[in-house]
Amino acid sequence: MALKYMKNVSTLSYDPAKCAGCGRCTEVCPHGVFKTGNETARITDKDLCMECGACSMNCPAGAIKVKSGTGCATAMIYSLITGREPKCCGAGENGKCC
Repeated sequence: MALKYMKNVSTLSYDPAKCAGCGRCTEVCPHGVFKTGNETARITDKDLCMECGACSMNCPAGAIKVKSGTGCATAMIYSLITGREPKCCGAGENGKCC
């Protein structure tokens, strides 16, 4: 029951009016949060965002904002609640989160 409160906690925000449709967000996002088509990007599932900041740092139009660094903390808390391994970027040492 407590897991439902983990939804929609991402700091990711996206302004499609600023999107230039370059597709960089889809190239750099490790979790496939963005898809491009019809000239602009769209968010597929905001809850997939691990808040690594790659999309925001690589968006030349400034259409994407995210408070990077908080995603791993959320993944660690979720893993404590569920008893499962944390799932975030996997870019850490030995492929582990953070």
